[in-house]
Order: sequence, then structure tokens, then C-alpha cells
Amino acid sequence: MKSKIIPIAGDASFRKFYRLKSKKNSKIIICAFKIKYTNLVAYSAINNFLINNQILAPKLYEHNLSKGVLIVEDFGDTTFNKILAKKNNKLPVYKKLVDLLIKIQKIKPKSKLASIINKPHVVKSYSKRALHKESDLFFDWYLPLFLSKEKNKEFKKKAKKILSKLYNRLNFSNSCFVHRDFHVQNLMKIKKKIGVIDSQDALIGNPAYDLVSLVDDVRIKTSSKLKSEICKYYLKKTKKITKIKREKFLEDFDILSVQRSLKIIGIFSRLFKRDKKKKYVKFIPYAWQLLEKRMSAKIFFELRKIFKNNISKKVRNKIIN
Repeated sequence: MKSKIIPIAGDASFRKFYRLKSKKNSKIIICAFKIKYTNLVAYSAINNFLINNQILAPKLYEHNLSKGVLIVEDFGDTTFNKILAKKNNKLPVYKKLVDLLIKIQKIKPKSKLASIINKPHVVKSYSKRALHKESDLFFDWYLPLFLSKEKNKEFKKKAKKILSKLYNRLNFSNSCFVHRDFHVQNLMKIKKKIGVIDSQDALIGNPAYDLVSLVDDVRIKTSSKLKSEICKYYLKKTKKITKIKREKFLEDFDILSVQRSLKIIGIFSRLFKRDKKKKYVKFIPYAWQLLEKRMSAKIFFELRKIFKNNISKKVRNKIIN
């Protein structure tokens, strides 16, 4: 039986994707010639962990680590980004995605998972160091496009001290599985079910993080009202969270949203500058809007002030080219 190999659109990683199509079925070929461990070993281990816990993730059919290839289940092309783009009333859809998130968060996280190599994949826990490493991308890749080396160095030093105090305020311990990219582009509609892809960077961490990824997603603009309604629904449905003060959870949400927006702006700038991928820079002005929205809370006074004094509105709204 003849099969066709069709190239399909990639993502922000170094991976390449192909559809292996025959009359009987369709599979996805993932090629990763760089960062093989994360893109192949961690990816397949996390997917298997999710599947074993009744979460729909791509099944592994074949692998060849030396050649950098996985063949996995094909979930099609219908992302929830496409579905939401057609909906005027988006809340019912988001509620289904939140229900899935809560189901994932109820899984008891494991630090060691079976893998395709002769040792387990270790799922690390989020740490203050990891939070800084991610937000540092903003200072290392975005700011050099606009500030002198000396000014950036001084600004980074001051901002990191402020961010450190904010990260110290986080109320929730590392208690649940964190996908780290739980946004609508990575959630797939498969008949009446929802599939999860791109799980290779998963950690054990704060329950607010994946809700941030879903609510403050730079790829799809949503109103403040809708964002608030999604958060309210999550808090109402999560008894474990509501036992602790709602305000505490929402403070964590704001801090992690600020951290994630800094990370995203940095990643998209790196993709532009280092990897020559220009399509992501169009999202940076909206990422700034999300950052400003979350920084309006009282606890961000120092951070808001230093940003105001160093990065103009013109720069924030500028699309890099």
C-alpha cells in the first residue's frame, strides 16, 4: 500500500513535521535534529504519562532516536484556536478547556517517567531559578533591540531584584503537573474529545501557571470580561484551590502572567533575531498589553515604575522588523 509524506506547518521549535498518509490511516512524523532529548525522549514520555491517566495525547508508534525521528498519532488540524476564532460566545468553549485542565491537575504528578531510552525521564519542579531563567529571555533578547548594552545591564539588575521579590510572594507550592504551553494552539478537537500536544516541556509546578497560559494567550485576543469569567469558572470548579483564599490564587496568577509575558516577548525576539523566524513578532505588542494589564495591581508598583522610566509606549507598540 502506497503512502504519501506531506510536509505540514511547524511551530516555534527546531522540529519538522510530516503527515504520513495512506488509504487506511494517517500518522505524524516528527523530526528533531537538535535538542533531541526534549523533543523526542521527554515528548514521548510525557505523552505516555498523560495517556496512562486518561488524557488524550498522541500515541507513539515508532521511534529512531539516532536518526531523530518519532512516528505518532495524527490528531488532525483542528486546533481550538480555529474553533474559537469562529465563535462569538467563547466562554462555553473555554469552560470545556478548563475542565480538561482541572482533570490534568488532579493527576498525581510523578518525578520519574518511563521513556524510550534505558533510563527514566525526570520531570523537574519549577523553582525560582527556573522562573528567572525564563524571564531573563526578555532582558537578553528583546531589550538589546532597543536599549544600549550599558543601559540594559543596569535595567536588568534592578528589574531582577524586583522580580525576585515578586517570585518570593508565590503562595502555592509545586503541587501539580504543569504543561507549560497550555494554550489553544496546543489543544486539538478530535471528534467530541480534546487532545493535548506539545507537552515536552512539562514540569511539576504552580496550579496557576497553565491557567495563565490559557487565559493570557498572546495568540488570541480576548476581553477582560471573558478572562475574568474563565478564572471565576476555574476557581468555582476547583475545590482544592477555593479552600485557600481566592485572592492568594489570583495574586499568583498575576505574578506568573507577568513572568510568562516577559518570557514570551523574549522567546519571540530570539526567534526573530537568532532563528530568522519573523512570524511571531506580530504578537509582541499584544504581549505588552497583557503585561501592562497584570502589572496594574498594587504589588507591581516598583516593576511598573521601572518599566515606565525605561521603555516607552512607542517601543512597546512597535512591531520588530
